[in-house]
Amino acid sequence: MKKNFLFVFLLTIPFLGMNSQSLLDGNGTRDNWSLGVRGGAVTPFKHSAFVKNMRPAMGVELSKQLTPVFGLGVEGMGYMNVSESKTAFDASNVSLLGKVNLMNLLGGYPGEPRTFEMEGVLGTGWMHSFVNGDGDDNSWSTKVGMNFNFNLGEAKAWTFALKPGLVYDMDGDFNAHKSRFNANNAQVELTAGLIYHFKNSNGKRYFGHAKPYNQAEIDALNGDINDLRSNLNAERNQQASLHSKNRELSVLLDECLNKKPVIQQVIETSSTRMLESVVSFRQGKSTIDNSQLPNVERIGMYMKRHNEAKVVIKGFASPEGALELNERLALARAYAVKNMLIKKYGISSERILAQGEGVGNMYSDPDWNRVSICTIKEESK
Repeated sequence: MKKNFLFVFLLTIPFLGMNSQSLLDGNGTRDNWSLGVRGGAVTPFKHSAFVKNMRPAMGVELSKQLTPVFGLGVEGMGYMNVSESKTAFDASNVSLLGKVNLMNLLGGYPGEPRTFEMEGVLGTGWMHSFVNGDGDDNSWSTKVGMNFNFNLGEAKAWTFALKPGLVYDMDGDFNAHKSRFNANNAQVELTAGLIYHFKNSNGKRYFGHAKPYNQAEIDALNGDINDLRSNLNAERNQQASLHSKNRELSVLLDECLNKKPVIQQVIETSSTRMLESVVSFRQGKSTIDNSQLPNVERIGMYMKRHNEAKVVIKGFASPEGALELNERLALARAYAVKNMLIKKYGISSERILAQGEGVGNMYSDPDWNRVSICTIKEESK
């Protein structure tokens, strides 16, 4: 019996390396197991009526697919007794089988089982015959056969299989004929069965193709990941800096908006009286905020009470931005005050001179130089 196991093992060695060039996933120790049941009939191969001497056969099998080409399985078969006997079975056969998927061997593995596949089967086992009277017969067996598999469903969880085979009683009448593979000691198995395939670690019920990577590709990917991490950290630091600057600017803006209006200053000398009022603006703006309206009204009301008074309005800008833009912005601020004096207070445009002075430097804080300064000079009478 040991020689027979060795014989089967030597036959299957060439198939162990099949498809070794392609990487597979779902090929762990617990992957690619299946459990099946089968039923059918068995009949002597020679010297008997093929159909008349048939008797029922049934069995179970547990298999492990090692590669897409090669698999191993253990099966137990029972052959029903149709004559008087002390048991319901006249024989049993427990075999270790090697299976070769001929479709994958010849055509390559496509990444999932085909709808129809053929397997060659070869194995050896222990045969036990239940004999009327004292004692039973034990011998070792060899099985050769084919599996015609129909894989069912999209997930390929179930397989319906037709399993014709030939089982040899290797002890038989060896002493008389000196031949183990003697057709007189063989029987034909004709069975069909249903097989369930357990789910693998890859989420499928069969082998999948895995993409191969070499070390250079892995190193390159790791380098790209590290670069992305560095860029992400740099962007986070930049965003934190921008948020901090934005908070500072918000504080400065609130301070400017909440700054109290500049009180008019009246300077009197022996011959000249001068009135000055300052109107502040937001950065980049030439519109007058509500908080600055009292400063414009001081000029407007004074000029309405003093019909001979004239005013000079000088617009200024802070140093941010291009020089040309600041010059236009300074002039627009002067004209914003002039237009309000004309439209709201009815002051003649001939009494108003509006000038743009560009970037101002009257105050130490650059933001304070976003102003229009209104100056009235009037000769004392």
